[in-house]
Amino acid sequence: MRQIVLDTETTGLETSEGHRIIEIGCLEIVNRRVTGERLHEYLQPDRAIDPRAIEVHGISNEFLLDKPRFAEVMDRFLDFVDGAELIIHNAPFDVGFINHELRLAKGRVRRIEDVCGILDTLVLARQMHPGSRNSLDALCKRYQVDASGRVLHGAVLDAGLLADVYLAMTGGQVTLTLDREGPADAAGPSAPARAPRPSAPLRVIEPTAEERAEHEALLALLDQSSGGSCQWRR
Repeated sequence: MRQIVLDTETTGLETSEGHRIIEIGCLEIVNRRVTGERLHEYLQPDRAIDPRAIEVHGISNEFLLDKPRFAEVMDRFLDFVDGAELIIHNAPFDVGFINHELRLAKGRVRRIEDVCGILDTLVLARQMHPGSRNSLDALCKRYQVDASGRVLHGAVLDAGLLADVYLAMTGGQVTLTLDREGPADAAGPSAPARAPRPSAPLRVIEPTAEERAEHEALLALLDQSSGGSCQWRR
């Protein structure tokens, strides 16, 4: 299963006001493994950035003067995400901006939903934690993902944090990646992580008579309450 964690930064909040994407970051997950493959672009929006947006992401108009426009990187972006499931926090915002850019570019795709599935981690978080704050910062704290370096928002930085949060929310990463930004290890991208073999026999701690009695009492209670179906008695 191939998934792409995606985030964008924009000139403002509303496409209806002519705001555009100025940064897009994508990180690849294959079979719940962060592979290190990514796509990252800063984009020239051909308009001024809202000062309030600059306070959020720190990207200036001057910095973007020599950057490509979305239409110039569109095919590379579409090739990277084609057929994957996009993992996005508050997906309507990013999907709305991506579709706006696709329509302006008049390329082969007008709706990203036509080539990708969409998973909104904000919706998932609200289902799992109703009544709680479910911003990316709040989820990082809840799942003990280190976001101490997130002074400003950034597409690749936020995508990386979201990848860690998503894997933690949905059961943890099942294979070990020692270096997310580097190549896969020598065992290959699908090799399972293996714990080191102990150098000495593991110590077995036997329960005391009191602990055995408490255990048997609990099993008896479970057996009685389940009508004789306690699996630990079989």
